[in-house]
Amino acid sequence: MAYSSRSSRRAALLAGGVAVLGLLTACGNDGAPSGPQKVSGTAGPATGTAKDPAPSSASAGAATPGGSKSTSAPAAATSSKAGTGTGTGTGTETGTGSRTSAGGRCHTSELRASMGRNNPGAGQENFPVVLTNKSARTCTLHGYPGAAFVNASGGQVGPDPKRSSGSPVTVTLKPGQSAWAGLTFSNPEVSGADTATPAALLVTPPDERDQLKVAWTAGPVPVSGNSSSAFLSVFSPGTGA
Repeated sequence: MAYSSRSSRRAALLAGGVAVLGLLTACGNDGAPSGPQKVSGTAGPATGTAKDPAPSSASAGAATPGGSKSTSAPAAATSSKAGTGTGTGTGTETGTGSRTSAGGRCHTSELRASMGRNNPGAGQENFPVVLTNKSARTCTLHGYPGAAFVNASGGQVGPDPKRSSGSPVTVTLKPGQSAWAGLTFSNPEVSGADTATPAALLVTPPDERDQLKVAWTAGPVPVSGNSSSAFLSVFSPGTGA
């Protein structure tokens, strides 16, 4: 009986130890993860953050094609470049071009006046009044010249020549080129007009005020009386020779 009692207690103690061990093992299995644990939020793996950093706003803009690439820094650079492009260099070129390019009427200071040879006919005296472009630019003449005979003292001799009928055209003169207008009057010996011998002819280019002085060596001109008027025609290209 005693032996049986001890054996029963020993068996009970062994069973209890096994139960306690099973309980401890079960508790341990509940607390340990079965695989890699996923962690959310800022507690994510440090290696992922260092390897793939989030792009800043500037780098994201530069990497985006199209208009999103424009940021405040490139805009400032564009503005600076535009300012350089509109500097004084462009103005200088434009000014130089306007001085040497075609366009605009010929001014008195850019012209030289001369008288061509007389081409008489039917009781008329016909002289070409020639203006030559002596400047370095191309300019234009349009219409009639002004003219007046003067004596050696500069006083006017006879009335101003009148304008003959004609259709004015624009004559373009490159440097060195000429245009001419006809000066015509009746031969005083034929008309019987009163005469005087001028020393020079003053010529005023169209739309100008300053005059050019040309020596007159063709003798008497009518100043009063019958058929005493002289006439001027419009400018034409050439010298009238």
